[in-house]
Formats: sequence, C-alpha cells, structure tokens
Amino acid sequence: MSPLIHWDPMGKPRVTIAAFTGNRMIYFWFLGFLSSLGCAAPVSETFTVSVKSHVSVQRGHTAILPCWLTSSQSAEDMEVRWYHWGDPYDTPLLLYKARTFDHSSQKASFAGRVSFGLKEETSGGLKAGDVSLKLENITIKDFGKYICLVSSFDDSDSATISLSVTETGHQPLLSAVMKDHNKVNVSCQSDGWYPEPELSWSDSKTALTPANVMFSKISAGFYSVHSWVLVSSPFEVSCSVGLFKEEPKETRMRLENPVSSKREAEWSVVGLVALGTLLAAVLVVFLFLYFLCFKNKANKSQLPEDTIDGGMNTDGENEPLLPTETRQPTTLSEASKHYVNVQLVDTGNKLIKMEDSILRDNADAEFPDGDRVTCLTAVRGSPGFSSGRHYWEVSLANTDIDLKKSWWIGVTDKHEIPHDASFPPTTKNGFWFLSSCPNQEDTVQFNTEPETFIYVQSNPKTVGVYLNFDNRKISFYNVEEKCLIGSLAAKFTGELFPLFNPGKGDVGTMKILQRSVQDQSINT
Repeated sequence: MSPLIHWDPMGKPRVTIAAFTGNRMIYFWFLGFLSSLGCAAPVSETFTVSVKSHVSVQRGHTAILPCWLTSSQSAEDMEVRWYHWGDPYDTPLLLYKARTFDHSSQKASFAGRVSFGLKEETSGGLKAGDVSLKLENITIKDFGKYICLVSSFDDSDSATISLSVTETGHQPLLSAVMKDHNKVNVSCQSDGWYPEPELSWSDSKTALTPANVMFSKISAGFYSVHSWVLVSSPFEVSCSVGLFKEEPKETRMRLENPVSSKREAEWSVVGLVALGTLLAAVLVVFLFLYFLCFKNKANKSQLPEDTIDGGMNTDGENEPLLPTETRQPTTLSEASKHYVNVQLVDTGNKLIKMEDSILRDNADAEFPDGDRVTCLTAVRGSPGFSSGRHYWEVSLANTDIDLKKSWWIGVTDKHEIPHDASFPPTTKNGFWFLSSCPNQEDTVQFNTEPETFIYVQSNPKTVGVYLNFDNRKISFYNVEEKCLIGSLAAKFTGELFPLFNPGKGDVGTMKILQRSVQDQSINT
C-alpha cells in the first residue's frame, strides 16, 4: 500500500491508498475519509457580515467604514472585496485574498488611500473578523454607498454602508445698500460648502424671513449661498450659514444713525424745557402762562428743517455701504500677489511717535481732543495710488504686550491729514478705513454713514489691506486666519494714500510690514 495524505482547499485532511485496485481500494479510501472526520472537530464556515449604516466625515480627513463578521471568526484566509456602489465588481477599491492585497484591478482614484482599519480601538483586526475599510484624504467624489463583500470556500456575505462627505464653508459676508423710506437692503453670501448649507436671518429679537435664498455650484463641487433681507434703519441683523446638525458660522452687522440719535436728544431737551415751563406757569397768572406757551411754540418752530426723520439724506442716490456683487471675493493669496512696501510720511506731529515703520501715540503729549480718536493722530503713507491693485499689511501684535486695541487702517484721498479734531473722517470726506471699536473687543467697524459694525470671532493680529482702484473697492483681511473681514465700495477718484492711526490709550504699536523686492509681485 502507498498512503497519500493531502489537504483540501478548506484545510480538511483527505487520505487515499493507491496500492489497491477495484473495490478494495475504494474501501480503504472511504475508511481513511471516515478516520479523518473522527480526528478533527467540524468547523462551521457560515458567517454574517455586519456594518455601521452611515458614516460622515469632513473633506480631507480619514474615514473608517466599519465592517465585521458577527461570529468574530478569523478572516485572514478569506477574500475581502470593497467596491463603490455602481462600480463594476471587478474594479474594487480594495481586494484582499490569499493573505495579501491585490492591486492589479484596483480603481485608480483610490490608489494609495485605502487599507484595513479598526472599527474600534480594542478590535482584534482580521484575526477577529474585523475587515473595516480605512479611507484617507477624503474627497467630495468619495461620497455614496460602499459594499463590503467577504467570501470563504463555503460561504459569502455582503453588506452596504453609506458615506457622506462635508465641507465647512467661509464666514458669511454681509453688504448693505441704503434704500428709500429709511430701509436698508442687507445681503449675505458664503461659499465653499458641501452639501448645500442652511441659511437663516435674525435680528436682536426674532427670526427674519429673507426675500430669497439662492444656491450655486462651482466646478470644484462646492456650493455658494446668497440671500438678502430688507430691514429698517437703524438695525442689527445676523446671518448664519451652516450644515445640518453642525455649528453654523454667523456674521452680525449693526448700523446706527447718529443723526437720528441727535434728533431724539434734541426733542428730549425740548420736552423737558416745556415741562419745566408748564410747572412754573402754574405759579403765575393766566396771562403770563399764555405768554410762555406762545414763546415755547415759537422755539419749536425754529428747529432745523434740513434734518430728515431717521437721519437719512435723500439726495436721490442710494449709495452702497459695502460691495453688492455676488461674485466670489478676492482671496488673500490672490490679493497678496500685489504686495507693495508702504512707508510712513513723517510730518513732525508731536502727538505720535514714529520710528521707521513703527507707529504709536505719544503718551507724554497733551491731546486737545481728549480721549477721542480723531484725525489729530492720523498719518498717511506713501506711495500714492491712482490705478491698479495694491496690497500691504499692518501688524497689531507686540511681544509680551497685549494686542493693540485702538487703531485705524485704510486709505484717504487727502495729501495732508486735516489737523482738526472736529473734522469728520467719513467716506464722504475722503476717508475709507477699518478701525477698532471702543469698549467692544469682538467688534470692528467701518467709517461709513451710518456706521457699520462687524462682529469677529477673533481680533486680527495682522490686517491685510487690498486696494483695487480700478474696481473701486478696498478689502481688509485677517492674515492669520486667512479670511476676509469685509470690503468697502467707494467712488474715489484721484490719488489715494495709505492711512494709519495708532489711536490712544494702549502701549501697543502698529507696524507696517515690509517685504523684500523678490517677494513682491508686479502690480497689474
């Protein structure tokens, strides 16, 4: 006899004895087969594949798609195939068989990005039946359903798991346009979202219903959302944009009307005077009372006639406070290509201290304007600009000193800054700038009429200024956060100069940052 022992594909022993022929050979083969069954306990190859129904991950991150065998038996000798729903069976994104990965038919877009992962930290991996997929550097195109298929010699099973991909967009940008009858049209725009975000408006008390909400999709697959709402001035309004079940990004704007406040104060004074007069008139004769009433009416008739209710000058033209176009704003990386070195112009102002590109107020000086920040401490820079695009940066951070709290940064059309504390540095008078907001650390403001307040999540350490003269727009950036703070639409003509004001009341300095010539791009 010549016994031959071998193993079948499932690891079970098979014995044959080839020294006999006919019935005797068959008998010994059958006897050997029965002996093998008695020597090894039967192993069940039946299993069930389970998955987590849904996984959500942000674009660019790594996702684990959990998939495992419920019996916790080893999957090391099994075949594991992962493929995207709708893709052919023979083009998997991951194929494991014969104890190794087979990349010969792998879908190209997943090359180098897939491997086995663990559904939880304590998982035993393949030995414990964990065949979870690890997908790195997630893209928007990766969203959808995935099939986890596990096969053995005797059995196979599969399950489907869905993957959603998200991308958090940019901080909403608000713009405002003055309308008739004391109304303001406020627009909100945010881009870079996936999938479509949710947008909501509110004022300081209740939710607002927008006129419309529009979505658009760019070539990269991201969504942009644009909406607007009509409100009464003065007002405070908030626009929030975010994904479902995620914290939204919010931008708030407040427009105040100083002229209206002044008028209310005037009427309050008149009312108090009238009341005092009335009380005094009770103690005098009827004739004298009549005389005082007549005089009071005459004083009221002399109130200024050119003050419009609400403080709005209706000159027939509704000028935008902020840019109203819906196209995507210039990115910081694009704006910085037009870097220009700006120098301070020293006029011998005794109220400020200037050294090279560093500026601060003179703490030893006596300020005729008190604690107010006015043009007395403002200084212009050079060169001037009458066309093209230009960008410069101003640092507000100081080593071992708190962040500077008082400042103006922008442009002016004044060759010489008026040395007058009463001069209003408004857009109508040739000033366009962003400034700190007194007593409000989370707020910056534009010098528009009425004033525009912008709430920021973090105060900028470095402010980038981008002047697009040809498009009549000036934009301000938080350089560290690489985000746009806001933009001003302006009808400036002639030559413009950089504007700086170190403010008052803090020891921090402002520094105009310089770049080497080779780091600057040619202005267009």
